[in-house]
Amino acid sequence: MLIVFILGAMALGAVIGSFLGVVLIRMPDGRPLVVARSACDTCDKELKPFELVPILSWVIQGGKCRECGSAIDRWQLAAELGGAAIGAMAVMLSTFPIWAMVLGWQLLLLAMLDLRHMWLPRQLSALLGASGALFALVMGYWSEDVMAVVQSMVGGVFGFAVLWLLGQGYLAWRGQEGLGGGDPPLLGAIGLWLGPLGVIHTLLVASLGGLAVAAVLRAAGQRITRDTMLPLGTLLALAAWPVFLWQGM
Repeated sequence: MLIVFILGAMALGAVIGSFLGVVLIRMPDGRPLVVARSACDTCDKELKPFELVPILSWVIQGGKCRECGSAIDRWQLAAELGGAAIGAMAVMLSTFPIWAMVLGWQLLLLAMLDLRHMWLPRQLSALLGASGALFALVMGYWSEDVMAVVQSMVGGVFGFAVLWLLGQGYLAWRGQEGLGGGDPPLLGAIGLWLGPLGVIHTLLVASLGGLAVAAVLRAAGQRITRDTMLPLGTLLALAAWPVFLWQGM
């Protein structure tokens, strides 16, 4: 029975990931996310239903449009694979798999947006925070413990404040921005899901991840300086989900 749930979660995750890929590609350009028909971004050919099957259609078509032969954005495939993986792991590892999926898919989109565009839309962070507050309310009602809501609120304030203060301190010290404007709201939203201790753990895991990335880049011959930009939002998003699972959620 478990394998059925895992496969179902993977299929659902791939479908969600397909939509996330559309958002990733279209949102930065200000294009509509929901249109009357799905079409090739290059030749505008309307896509048939069999061309819209997540992952499978990309593989069968060799990652190209059947009409014009232009390459289908590989980020689309990455979003579909990531969405499917989150669905499967949520069922296998989480006590609350539906909530784990909701959190994981939002973090996936934010991680990809920051990695590709160095951009963390405030409205998406607000949606993440709102769903985190709802999660806290549900957990508080289910456990009959108001502390679940208190921990969430404290985590949200703490997450935002710690990065905002670091950013202001860096600005005062060096006279230039050291953090993107979307990083504090993102960590604040994560704090609403994870609480203050989860914020600390997320920062620790993200910092270790940043050091690992810097080491890989250095080994590849890229010069790393104190002005080298790394997508902090991506690191935070990738760190937050395993922390959520580690907390037993």
